[in-house]
Amino acid sequence: MRTVRQLLDGKPSGIHTVNTEDPVLTAIQLMADHFVGALPVLSGGQLVGIVSERDYARKVVLMGRNSKETTVATIMSAPVIQVGPQNSVGDCMKLMTDKRIRHLPVVEEGKLIGVISIGDCVKTVIDEQRHEIDDLKRYIAG
Repeated sequence: MRTVRQLLDGKPSGIHTVNTEDPVLTAIQLMADHFVGALPVLSGGQLVGIVSERDYARKVVLMGRNSKETTVATIMSAPVIQVGPQNSVGDCMKLMTDKRIRHLPVVEEGKLIGVISIGDCVKTVIDEQRHEIDDLKRYIAG
């Protein structure tokens, strides 16, 4: 099974983040602009949480808060569940399923190096299975 590092190597570079004191509206706009469902939250350059569309729906919309006045720190999920680049994609899928989350920040030596989603993991598994099927077809065909 592929590792998180291998998965990240196949993704476009660049990590979109927000700070704890940013207004929620900024986070939602970034998510919309970059077609992502969650953003790592930083404070002083350190990963301190994650904010998702689910956080927005449950902690802003349903509670009648204002997106311009509410800070990301108010609604972010913390402590953040994270993985390292050496973790397997299978381990990440299990973790996301068990914790009912869809995004995992990837941290190496205390530094945020990427974010993976359940969709990234599923795509990786499908690609691996397709490769195995092709190998088996070639083997059978002789």
